[in-house]
Amino acid sequence: MHTGVALLTTALLLASGAVAGPGQVAHAATGGAEFSGGHGAAASGAAKTLEAASEAPGGYAFADDAQRVKGAAGTARPATLAAGRSYRSTLPPSGPVHYGVQLDGTSNAYVSVTAVPPAGGTAAVSDGLKVSLRDSGRRSCDLDTATFGAGRSPRPVTAWAVREISPRRSLCKEAGMYYVSVERADPDGRGASPEPWELELAVVSEPPLREEGATGEPEAWNSATPDPLAGEARRRRGGAGFAEAALIGEGVWRNDLRPGRTVFYRVPVDWGQQLHVTAELGGSGSGRSGFVPSALDLDLYNPVRGHVADLGIGYDGTRKSESLNPLPPVAHTNRQAPNSRVSAVRFAGSYYLVAHLSAEVAEKFGDKPVPVVLRVRVDGPAQDGPGYQGESAPAGIFTVTDGDREATGSATGGGGTAMRALAVGGIGTGSALLLGLGVWTVLARRRATP
Repeated sequence: MHTGVALLTTALLLASGAVAGPGQVAHAATGGAEFSGGHGAAASGAAKTLEAASEAPGGYAFADDAQRVKGAAGTARPATLAAGRSYRSTLPPSGPVHYGVQLDGTSNAYVSVTAVPPAGGTAAVSDGLKVSLRDSGRRSCDLDTATFGAGRSPRPVTAWAVREISPRRSLCKEAGMYYVSVERADPDGRGASPEPWELELAVVSEPPLREEGATGEPEAWNSATPDPLAGEARRRRGGAGFAEAALIGEGVWRNDLRPGRTVFYRVPVDWGQQLHVTAELGGSGSGRSGFVPSALDLDLYNPVRGHVADLGIGYDGTRKSESLNPLPPVAHTNRQAPNSRVSAVRFAGSYYLVAHLSAEVAEKFGDKPVPVVLRVRVDGPAQDGPGYQGESAPAGIFTVTDGDREATGSATGGGGTAMRALAVGGIGTGSALLLGLGVWTVLARRRATP
């Protein structure tokens, strides 16, 4: 069989579901690995033994080879996290766990934590995840909380903490050991899950700019909400975690989502570009009546998995839609803005869309997939970055790669050939990458998996 025919056959198998795509798999965490922020994660995972996402805690695809660490009960001798790497840990039902992170005196640092409750459990409105960062003198640098909210549907929740070197901040500038504390937001809340949660932690460092004073006040920007992108939706299956997020660009994307499931997408957004997103929830077709508050939760995260914006769609079984609040063009100066939604759009790279369909939808309208459509616009030409002094950790996390530009067609302003090919059968990014990584070897390994 000719190579081209073999590759096409493999692509068709992936599209039809005969071979598992990246949205269907989770990876066992063994050993240390560089945190990729989504770049190339699928490629590295393709050559490893895979296990079904349904067998992983909460159906979440943890980062390949994330190093397992144990959170300490105190800050005396915690496990130390390194910038550019990802980790996996466990959060007990009550009480905080602590980790150390060694920081220099010049770089900004970002610590994100994703908590994954067990599948099929319960959730309290006010429960979720609380993440804090303190310096060696135990002074607070930052605190963030993410909760399940009105949907009360267990799903992965992510919070972040920041150490920023800035004239506006007088604390947390010194080099040394810093302490990350993670705990449940309200473990005693009504309906809160009594089980331990799995955690995924990632640390990113951002170098200073080459030119002092290059960071000024945010520029004025068009805050009007444009019309949602029109056009027929193309099917695109979402990934099961940040590391397996499915690549999408400007376009209209559909995934039929079962109640209780969460899917991850990543959208490359370059310096100077402005992202707009509208979410739609299709009709259930069940003929039943009822109402589910926050039936669809959509969260947007920046390249370091920091929360940017979110929306919730109430559902009565008929088609509903809603748009994220307007976001500014990506700019380094956005971090100076008092509005957290604007401040979070501070660097280029992969922005993550995380969609969750409430488990309560099954109770009211039946346990069948419901169409979820994302209308994604990326406005404006890419611009030069601010000019960093040194490299980030992990490297390249604040850039849009040539591969992403080609796949999404952002270099030419339209859906690229590779992006259209992915959309035909809902093939995930990782599956597409398999075509260039020795497809038959990977398939043989998959067949050997029990």
